Amino acid sequence: MSTWTRKDLTGIEPLSREELEIIFERAEFYHSELHEHKRYDALANRTVVNLFLENSTRTRTAFEVSARRLGADVISISGSASSLSKGETLRDTAMNIRALNADTIIIRHSAAGAAAYLAGVLDIPVINAGDGAHEHPTQALLDAFTMRLHLGRDLRGKKITILGDILFSRVARSNIHCLTKLGAEVTLAGPSTLAPHKFAEAFPGVRVVHDLRTALAEADAVMLLRIQHERQTTTHFPSLGEYTGRFGLNRERLSWLKPGAIVMHPGPINRGVEVESEIADGPRSVILEQVSNGIAVRSAVLELCNKAVQAAKA
Repeated sequence: MSTWTRKDLTGIEPLSREELEIIFERAEFYHSELHEHKRYDALANRTVVNLFLENSTRTRTAFEVSARRLGADVISISGSASSLSKGETLRDTAMNIRALNADTIIIRHSAAGAAAYLAGVLDIPVINAGDGAHEHPTQALLDAFTMRLHLGRDLRGKKITILGDILFSRVARSNIHCLTKLGAEVTLAGPSTLAPHKFAEAFPGVRVVHDLRTALAEADAVMLLRIQHERQTTTHFPSLGEYTGRFGLNRERLSWLKPGAIVMHPGPINRGVEVESEIADGPRSVILEQVSNGIAVRSAVLELCNKAVQAAKA
């Protein structure tokens, strides 16, 4: 297997299957020792800055834990605490952070392309922690990593259903890129306003269905997505109750899944809307495993991108 040469991780779309496998191989190492709370020195004497200009709990914390376990000092900056709130440009904010000897910037931003823009102006790794409705690469990586643990390392031919607000979801887009590169068969499901057929045109081989029984019948994994109210400018279905009545995963609909199928969710969960609590907390749910696996995957990404910069300077 070739080596990782990318300075940044700004999206899944540019990556090859081989590059995905490099990340998974390194993540397997960190996963094998995840619960032993071991410390490493891959980022010793380096400073990682979490520049989170949108709210986050799981992603920000997982990056903090990962960076610290790799030996880095971590600084977290929110939008309200940055000079962006005073009118400073994103570029100037990032350049000032770099001038303070930051070695890596992890950015979450409401604008699509923000991470890729910074990657082009900075000489240090830039990791995309979510940019608008565009991509959320490490979430897709940890989702696929979790599937590999439960469904087998080779996801070719595995049937994955993504159910919910596809239209506004960066998680859905990154997962589509990731899973199709790995050979999985992806079905998108939800109301026609949130799972429009244009996705089948944009992503050849991806199926879009609006009948829930059809979407769940052959799935090896079903990934539930919350409704992205913060990105919607108009209402895309009459009410939450009507959404739940047609597309919420309840006990009856869980029985439509075949034995061994797993239930996933990137969080945060809206209990009683896209999924009932007994399912989110039940034996088929791997939701908390996804959170834990995010540490292994993000540790791998941080290490690989920083090593690529060191190798380029050598």
